[in-house]
Amino acid sequence: MQGTIDGFSYGLVTPVVAYLMACLGGALGLRCTTRALLVENSWRRGWLALGSAAIGSGIWTMHFVAMMGFAVEGVPVRYDAPITFASLGVAVVMVGIGIFIVGHRGATVMALFTGGTITGLGVASMHYLGMAGMRLQGTLRYDTFTVSLSVLIAVVAATAALWAAVQVRGFLWSLGASLVMGLAVTGMHYTGMAALDVHLHGAGGGPAGDPAAELLAPMLIGPLAFLVLAGVVVMCDPQMAVGADRQRAEQSVRPGLALVPRPGIPAHGPGSDAARGRPPHRRRTFVSAPPRGPRSRLDR
Repeated sequence: MQGTIDGFSYGLVTPVVAYLMACLGGALGLRCTTRALLVENSWRRGWLALGSAAIGSGIWTMHFVAMMGFAVEGVPVRYDAPITFASLGVAVVMVGIGIFIVGHRGATVMALFTGGTITGLGVASMHYLGMAGMRLQGTLRYDTFTVSLSVLIAVVAATAALWAAVQVRGFLWSLGASLVMGLAVTGMHYTGMAALDVHLHGAGGGPAGDPAAELLAPMLIGPLAFLVLAGVVVMCDPQMAVGADRQRAEQSVRPGLALVPRPGIPAHGPGSDAARGRPPHRRRTFVSAPPRGPRSRLDR
């Protein structure tokens, strides 16, 4: 017997809050990615790790906020705690791999393609692993085409968000990228839910696991607290001011331009006046006269 699925049992409250959570995690994570491009490797890894955890937490929070509005008519829905926690770890690790690739390789085509693909697959893996932790008196079945479409949405939108993040054009640019990332997560989620059918079993004992409200509500406190902490770290960083490092970021991606002199290498060439301690040599400017035509008799 087919079960009647209701993904909006609380109306538009859960979709809107879920989208905002995805945007919050995306905004913090992508700003951390932008910040990582402006520092040396020792600090870059820390910013990328913080960004990965922020995006992963935002994705996971978005999914289970949306799942708070999921219900099957007449059937209690419970969740397996270990699998639910494992989906959070998968999201953070796979998103982290994609972000680290883009953070270290830059905005090359191959880096964006690889990083965006892994990040999108991380979003999809978290979703379907979280769904695998759902317990009810029935069997979950998915439409293959719709599942493939949901994965494609996640990959394309995640790639676009990473591309926008590495452009380093200020706060508004990163905000737009976070909106795209939020669209990737929520669009993938509800597309994946549209692929779901529930085939109910006969009467029997209740499903094993914890009730949705009793399990999900306490579990959301930790990721939400982490997102708040990550937001404080980002806002307290003076280099994250709007446009503060725009010129430096643009120069850092141009070949042949060094922002900071390397140890042991003078800022100017070894044969320059500055290296010899002399004042800069002034070059004379000569203005060439216009070409003269044939001389007349008066000139002679």
